[in-house]
Amino acid sequence: MRLRPIFVLACGLALGCAAARPATRDIYPDPGQARADIAAAIRLAGRTHKRVLLDFGGNWCGDCIVLEMYLHSARNAPILNANFILVHVNVGELEDNLDIAGKYGVPVNRGVPEVAVLSQAGKLLYSTRDKALELAVQHGDTSAVTDFLLRWKPGTKGCSVVEVSC
Repeated sequence: MRLRPIFVLACGLALGCAAARPATRDIYPDPGQARADIAAAIRLAGRTHKRVLLDFGGNWCGDCIVLEMYLHSARNAPILNANFILVHVNVGELEDNLDIAGKYGVPVNRGVPEVAVLSQAGKLLYSTRDKALELAVQHGDTSAVTDFLLRWKPGTKGCSVVEVSC
């Protein structure tokens, strides 16, 4: 019976520690959904005259969560919603959907988040070979995300996909 208070204390500490851990956000769906989600986004983009923004990342990735917050900030959400169909592509622990990342020239092997912008017809317009958005997230630069969205919204030319530092 002397162990009971110790057991209760240990359980209380364990529950307290579990509650103190930050909750993960499920932003990125099951990796198996990626192809269907991209195809649906391209169809919708064609009907709505928007571009497709592919966001490659994982629910474990802190920078990916921050990018999601920046994309949906009060300043950026109206730009995003008016001009883009956002698709989250889950790369797991950098082992899933690598073929899709490769198809769009997205270097997820260097880390995530990474993005690609597609035309309403599904043509690649931009790939973050320069890690610009990841660096913006790491430096807390929400205006860089705004600039990116404005640069790539429909009706703008943005940069050539072959340019490394758009």
